Amino acid sequence: MKVTKAEFVISAVVPAQYPEDALPEIALAGRSNVGKSSLINRMISRKNLARTSATPGKTQQLNYYRVNDDLYLVDFPGYGYAKVSKTQRAAFGEMIERYLLSREELKLVLLVVDMRHPPSKDDISMYEWLQHYNRPVCVVATKADKIPKTRRQKHVKIVKETLGFKPYHSFVMFSSELGLGKDELWAIMESHMGTKDHEEEPYPDSENESNEHL
Repeated sequence: MKVTKAEFVISAVVPAQYPEDALPEIALAGRSNVGKSSLINRMISRKNLARTSATPGKTQQLNYYRVNDDLYLVDFPGYGYAKVSKTQRAAFGEMIERYLLSREELKLVLLVVDMRHPPSKDDISMYEWLQHYNRPVCVVATKADKIPKTRRQKHVKIVKETLGFKPYHSFVMFSSELGLGKDELWAIMESHMGTKDHEEEPYPDSENESNEHL
């Protein structure tokens, strides 16, 4: 997708604040400081629309970014940050769960993980939760530029094995610095934008090797 227009629209907490124009929505979930804001900025070719922060856990709402008047990127609060209180973490969880279970406009969830490290317990829990409720999911392994090319496949294998990755889901190796995986991720996102069905049908592994995007 060629992005000609992108804008921040609203920080929403409750459904009454969600946009009502029925555009497809792509949500981004991941732990604090995993690089979701940088990913958004790279995808829309803007430097600072999604503000990155040196303070993990700063995002506390669902941040809506409208792209080309065609879709929304919805940035979730980062999870797993120790300095966020238990009460606040519980509130974040309820807000995210309510959105994921009830939002008809949701077409795909990007589960953003740090490719340099094995996925955390929170990453695994989120992936299992998304599978349980049949939410369409694409795992995006960021910060690939921090890993030598000769070792990237090893890290991908570790990420997939730790998550229990299913081959009928999409997987993209990504670098916000280099733009690696940008076109591939847009293609995946666009392929989900026209569907109204949340569910993904499993495919035989042998028929889906090409969909692992490696």
